[in-house]
Amino acid sequence: MIMMFQGKRYPGFLFNPTIFYSVSSSESVLKYLFDFIMQARFEKVEREKDSFLLMKLSADGKEREAQNELLKLMNLEEEQSKEREINLEDHQRNLAIINDQNNELKREIQKLQDGLAAKLSECEALSRGFRLKRDLPEKKLKFMRKEDADNDDVPFDIRCLFNVAAKIPFKVQEKEALVTFEEEDVAQKLIGKGVHIVNLDNVKTILKANPVTLETGVTFELHMKISRTKINVSDIPDLPISEEWMRDKLELNFYKSKLGGGEVEKVEYDSPSRTAVIAFTQPGVAEKIVRRSQCPFLNNGKCYLVSVFPVVEKHLEKFQMFSGISKRTILLTGIKEVEEDEESIQDMIEIHFQKPSHGGGEVENIKYFSERTKVAYFEEDAENTA
Repeated sequence: MIMMFQGKRYPGFLFNPTIFYSVSSSESVLKYLFDFIMQARFEKVEREKDSFLLMKLSADGKEREAQNELLKLMNLEEEQSKEREINLEDHQRNLAIINDQNNELKREIQKLQDGLAAKLSECEALSRGFRLKRDLPEKKLKFMRKEDADNDDVPFDIRCLFNVAAKIPFKVQEKEALVTFEEEDVAQKLIGKGVHIVNLDNVKTILKANPVTLETGVTFELHMKISRTKINVSDIPDLPISEEWMRDKLELNFYKSKLGGGEVEKVEYDSPSRTAVIAFTQPGVAEKIVRRSQCPFLNNGKCYLVSVFPVVEKHLEKFQMFSGISKRTILLTGIKEVEEDEESIQDMIEIHFQKPSHGGGEVENIKYFSERTKVAYFEEDAENTA
């Protein structure tokens, strides 16, 4: 039997690179081929297995590296998370401290604002006390005495001295009454007792006697000096002439006897206000002119009317402020509404508080206010200073 192996013919022999076999039968050849093929496949599988093992080892190494990297990242994330929590807690603590400080500052600001409001209210009250805004009443005057003028005084001037004691207002609410007694002790005892039961329109009513606390009052001396030789002139026409020329025209105008004028000593002219002060040499001239209140002023045949009024110098002296309680007056509160009119209620109150058995005495004045807030005025008591 002739066999071919790797392109060569060998009769009766099977060639192997290391071993030569003698083949006697086909079964042996088949078995040998089967073993050879299986050996080749086994070796291939082993090689592939080794390759797979190497690949698995490489993959396992990469997986471990990846797991290590992931572990590192997880640890880093955990550290960063803890750091964030710590920072958040720090921020929250700082925010809480800042909020507490802000609240404390707000309380301080509110306290300062309240204090400022109280101070402003106090300043307003003091300002009201210092503010003089009362009309002086008209008084009938009589001559008391004469005094010799000082050497430096002008004998022609009229000098006046007024002792002024401003009336003090006191607000009285509706259903309240003011009672003034002749004796101070009576009012003080009634205030000290406090509560009084008074029969008003056959109804026993509980009234309370309160002290009358007054606002700030003032007293002062008003000194006035009225010149008999000078006059004020206003509403002088605005003419396109110099000030010196205007002074000359005023002097000539008030020198004329037919206007009641006389010899002029001096003219003081103020151009911006268009006013002037004119001084005469003789007394009595100024009095005649100011009685007219207006005088004609001639210029180039045109007549203007100017206003004239006396020159008055005034100043205050011995200015004093005072406050206190009206010692002879009480304020009654708690009066209920009844059908009787104000006068009847006043009579009932007066009768009650005139009786010594009720602790009363002689009533000098009484006033009951049934409706609306009214204002009562107090003045300095010449005998008993309130």
